[in-house]
Amino acid sequence: MDHYDSQQTNDYMQPEEDWDRDLLLDPAWEKQQRKTFTAWCNSHLRKAGTQIENIEEDFRDGLKLMLLLEVISGERLAKPERGKMRVHKISNVNKALDFIASKGVKLVSIGAEEIVDGNVKMTLGMIWTIILRFAIQDISVEETSAKEGLLLWCQRKTAPYKNVNIQNFHISWKDGLGFCALIHRHRPELIDYGKLRKDDPLTNLNTAFDVAEKYLDIPKMLDAEDIVGTARPDEKAIMTYVSSFYHAFSGAQKAETAANRICKVLAVNQENEQLMEDYEKLASDLLEWIRRTIPWLENRVPENTMHAMQQKLEDFRDYRRLHKPPKVQEKCQLEINFNTLQTKLRLSNRPAFMPSEGRMVSDINNAWGCLEQAEKGYEEWLLNEIRRLERLDHLAEKFRQKASIHEAWTDGKEAMLRQKDYETATLSEIKALLKKHEAFESDLAAHQDRVEQIAAIAQELNELDYYDSPSVNARCQKICDQWDNLGALTQKRREALERTEKLLETIDQLYLEYAKRAAPFNNWMEGAMEDLQDTFIVHTIEEIQGLTTAHEQFKATLPDADKERLAILGIHNEVSKIVQTYHVNMAGSNPYTTITPQEINGKWDHVRQLVPRRDQALTEEHARQQHNERLRKQFGAQANVIGPWIQTKMEEIGRISIEMHGTLEDQLSHLRQYEKSIVNYKPKIDQLEGDHQLIQEALIFDNKHTNYTMEHIRVGWEQLLTTIARTINEVENQILTRDAKGISQEQMNEFRASFNHFDRDHSGTLGPEEFKACLISLGYDIGNDPQGEAEFARIMSIVDPNRLGVVTFQAFIDFMSRETADTDTADQVMASFKILAGDKNYITVDELRRELPPDQAEYCIARMAPYAGPDGVPGALDYMSFSTALYGESDL
Repeated sequence: MDHYDSQQTNDYMQPEEDWDRDLLLDPAWEKQQRKTFTAWCNSHLRKAGTQIENIEEDFRDGLKLMLLLEVISGERLAKPERGKMRVHKISNVNKALDFIASKGVKLVSIGAEEIVDGNVKMTLGMIWTIILRFAIQDISVEETSAKEGLLLWCQRKTAPYKNVNIQNFHISWKDGLGFCALIHRHRPELIDYGKLRKDDPLTNLNTAFDVAEKYLDIPKMLDAEDIVGTARPDEKAIMTYVSSFYHAFSGAQKAETAANRICKVLAVNQENEQLMEDYEKLASDLLEWIRRTIPWLENRVPENTMHAMQQKLEDFRDYRRLHKPPKVQEKCQLEINFNTLQTKLRLSNRPAFMPSEGRMVSDINNAWGCLEQAEKGYEEWLLNEIRRLERLDHLAEKFRQKASIHEAWTDGKEAMLRQKDYETATLSEIKALLKKHEAFESDLAAHQDRVEQIAAIAQELNELDYYDSPSVNARCQKICDQWDNLGALTQKRREALERTEKLLETIDQLYLEYAKRAAPFNNWMEGAMEDLQDTFIVHTIEEIQGLTTAHEQFKATLPDADKERLAILGIHNEVSKIVQTYHVNMAGSNPYTTITPQEINGKWDHVRQLVPRRDQALTEEHARQQHNERLRKQFGAQANVIGPWIQTKMEEIGRISIEMHGTLEDQLSHLRQYEKSIVNYKPKIDQLEGDHQLIQEALIFDNKHTNYTMEHIRVGWEQLLTTIARTINEVENQILTRDAKGISQEQMNEFRASFNHFDRDHSGTLGPEEFKACLISLGYDIGNDPQGEAEFARIMSIVDPNRLGVVTFQAFIDFMSRETADTDTADQVMASFKILAGDKNYITVDELRRELPPDQAEYCIARMAPYAGPDGVPGALDYMSFSTALYGESDL
């Protein structure tokens, strides 16, 4: 079919050209296309009341071909030729081909002669070109068109269905499920898709074709057997058939869309009409409310009382708060509805809405403006009226308040000013009364303004013709008369208070002078009595001498003190003379002090009695302190000798233990001589203990003659005994170690020299770092790497098993002797084992008992008991077990 397809057709079919060439050899394609194209043409020709039976014969005269093009295009073609001659037929066919070419289809190798001659291939190619142009080319789905668009439409519609996978227009449709899925997707009531089976293609295809023909007006273009019986159904036939489904369903969808559009237009019209009715009703109601409200706002009839005017104001506020806001909302909604309605009408190409006369938005705005103007005037009138009534009520209330406050303030003031409480008052009370009277005068002057304000308010109420002016005037006159009387009484009381104050001030000055001199003198006497009776505790002769000197100085001040006593008593006598002369009514005693002349004389007599008693006590204490001083000197002399002697001996012992003069035996002998001389010094310690006991019995706690205490001497003596004993023990242990390990005197001296060199503080011990440095100086390879640190930790666990953080010289000697003797011990063990074992590699218990003394043999047998012997030889040990049993694993 390639030779008669148009260029456009070639574009659609390009991916399957090779397959089409193969089909040219198979006549099955021609049968399928004949049937399909004939049915497709008849589906359109029947609209014109005709049809074809034989596709290559019925189009030969060109008449039905032109009719077909007019039906499918909706356009009129040129008038056909009605003659029966060949030339007429060719003319008609050419008119049809020219119309096809005018639609942008390029015909290739298709001529009118072939169609007139009944060439089947050319006729089928022409019909396929028409189908492509008018049935497939205009299909558009998601930016794809023609064949691709139709294929995509099929894929989208059949995607939800199982066992349907549309990938092409030939074998994808063989099982018939694709056709059934398209029908079920759009008209699910026509096919029970769940009962279809993929393995029954004939039933599926017949079902789809029958339903399409009966209910969808899609003619049956193929037989099920044509599709199932062909290895690859003809693509053009399938595409033609499927395009009929597309146009059938898309046409139904377009009809539904048109119906929806009409319904939408009708709904919009109905909504617009409802908006018009709502506007008319809302505008009418709003205008009626404005008409009723304006007369109420224009009412200007005043009320006679403030309560009535306030009720009018409250009604107006209710109108503003409750009645007007909903109307404001209605007016706003009215304008919104009007604008919305006009917009909808304009968008629908409808004429603008014209409200009834007098109900335009402008009419409502004008009426609303009149309402707000009346509202503003009514509010101003209400406020002015309320202010006018408020002024009168305020003045009357102000007069009553000020008159009440003034009358309350003057209540009792006349009685207060007439009382004579100053006649029995003290000076401080007189001064208080004067200050209180001055405060009253200030208060009185301050109230002058209130009296003047009361008179002014009464005058203003008279001028405004206040209805209750007579009562106001009477009350105002009473207040003014009372005010004048208060002024006269105030002046009279001030004069009496000032006379009394002057007389009492003189007495008060004398009282104050008495108090100023009596208080320190009384304190001096009390202090003197306290000092004279104070129990003193002294520990030195200097302290008692200081107390004696201070007492003599106190006795020298007694004559002057007596003169001060007489002067104080004279002031008191002067007060008594004034009271008797002027008949002053004294309410009490001296307000500045509670000290009486009787108390002063009594304390003075007591002081003079205590002085000789103090003299006797100081004399006795002086004698006792002289005896204590002799005891201090005696103890200090002995302690200053014993203390240095102990320190010297400690240092000498330390030097003996550190220095390397002579052999260890020489050092031990020297230390035993020191021990003997120390023990012989014990009587002097006992004598010092006796002197210390006497000091304690005398309660002597310090001694300036020595820095040594008995506790220091005891501790030093005990340390001396402990040090000499420990040093002797260390030397004895060193001798034992040397003899046991076979260390020479030169090695011992080298060890001691190294130890002393790194013992920087001469404490007799080495810290970890000092010990490490000492080992390195002796040739030990102990680095700062992890291996060296581990080795040093192992050595420290040997020399300092208790983890005290120090290494003694004895531990150092033990470690060095052990390290030196390890190799010799191992060799000796091996040699001994070989001697006892002979040619064998083990030793039996009987051999040990035979070769060794009984006690040593039993000791070895007891050490060997935990170790097992060689297999088959009970009670025997090999070399490793033997050496471990005797020396332990850590020793070899």
